[in-house]
Amino acid sequence: MLNITILVLGKLKEKYWAEAEKEYLKRLSPYAKIKIIELIEEAFTKKDNPEIIKKKEAEKIQKNLPQNSFIIALHEQGDEMTSLDLAKFLNINSTKGENLVFIIGGPRGLHPDIINIAKKKLSLSQLTFPHQMVRTILLEQIYRSITIIQKKNYHY
Repeated sequence: MLNITILVLGKLKEKYWAEAEKEYLKRLSPYAKIKIIELIEEAFTKKDNPEIIKKKEAEKIQKNLPQNSFIIALHEQGDEMTSLDLAKFLNINSTKGENLVFIIGGPRGLHPDIINIAKKKLSLSQLTFPHQMVRTILLEQIYRSITIIQKKNYHY
């Protein structure tokens, strides 16, 4: 069984994102133990230094990282994978006994302190998505990967 933590800055604000998340968590429950840790985003204005905001958020993230974790930072300059590649990656790394921790940053992105401690940087697309949407996309891709590993009819 996969052991996954999704560490994210910000809460789901719209009901439809929460419902989509709930659905994928239900689908994943037979195959993976998934814990979502929501951290409070730092408030900012246009005048605020983005690096200071990201540094404060990085400190929150670091305090909440589970021990014995394989850290995966979702980042625009990370590696892009196909769904088959992600399935292979999850399958290989789930057998090592580590907790897989996906980190989703806030609107300003992730501080280099987080990017540097990540064992893997992953980009879901060259497009930019709201971080609330990224949660749903990530869960769908984890579900898709598991169906590939389990040889279920979902990915064609």
